[in-house]
Amino acid sequence: MNIVLLDAKTLGDNSLAPLEQLGDFHSYELTEPQSVVTRCQDAEVIISNKVVINAEHMQSLPKLKLICVAATGTNNIDLQAAAKQGITVCNVAGYSTASVVQHTFALLNALLGNIHRYINDCHHGAWQQSDMFCRLDYAIEELADKTLAIIGYGELGQAVARVAEAFAMKVIVAERKGQPVREGRVSFEQALQNADVVSIHSPLTPQTQQLFNADAFTLMKPSAVLINTARGPIIDEQALVAALEQGDIAGAALDVLTREPATADNPLIAYQGHNLLLTPHIAWASRQARDRLIEQLAKNIIGFANGEIRNQVS
Repeated sequence: MNIVLLDAKTLGDNSLAPLEQLGDFHSYELTEPQSVVTRCQDAEVIISNKVVINAEHMQSLPKLKLICVAATGTNNIDLQAAAKQGITVCNVAGYSTASVVQHTFALLNALLGNIHRYINDCHHGAWQQSDMFCRLDYAIEELADKTLAIIGYGELGQAVARVAEAFAMKVIVAERKGQPVREGRVSFEQALQNADVVSIHSPLTPQTQQLFNADAFTLMKPSAVLINTARGPIIDEQALVAALEQGDIAGAALDVLTREPATADNPLIAYQGHNLLLTPHIAWASRQARDRLIEQLAKNIIGFANGEIRNQVS
């Protein structure tokens, strides 16, 4: 098989050996849209993390049989065009659960403990100048007994719930907005009203696009914080800045933005308050998670070759 990986840089320095041994393998660090067809002219299999593969590309690649997305989200692939042309599309799933859960609580603990501010002060000599053994300049809150509302109760949301319970948090699960409330869940609005912490783990869909807008923030407690390790467009970023500035919520920690990489004109990038933490879409990216991702890609290709398609989305 002729296999082309279009954006190997997104997989870091992890070994690509599981893919290299599958056939005639070609890897590119990054690929611009205008280079997709040239680089994939002989490809039977394309692997892409974030490179867009559209209908025009597919029409120009007569040998293409399989597109493997090196991620769970498939919004960079024209799935309708793939189905029309008989091209199978597979993704990977579940590979990053442990990594995302770990990062979620790293963000939450940093935010509630003001750890980022204490670290910065130590770097700038504040501890050395203290008149007692410690410093208590900023609030330090415990997770225990706080109510965590989970938005999106799939594999990730459930894993976060288990860890939250180990921290002695009270977990509530939000129903999809506007939907009848199933047993064991509370309405979206009630979840926001009751939560001390809101953690987002839902996919980006038309229903979740800007789910967290000005109206949602006014429902939350002024002492509540928001964590997003899911997708950036689920949050109205300008509304979040306003909520942070006005004290509608106490803080937020985000690993994702509407446009990535971040742009200088993003209101969250420009915001200077200490109650906002940003990380550059790394929640998924532990070394172990990337190894699992590469192994899943290899299994998807092997399965396809053997007529046993795995993780098919189109």
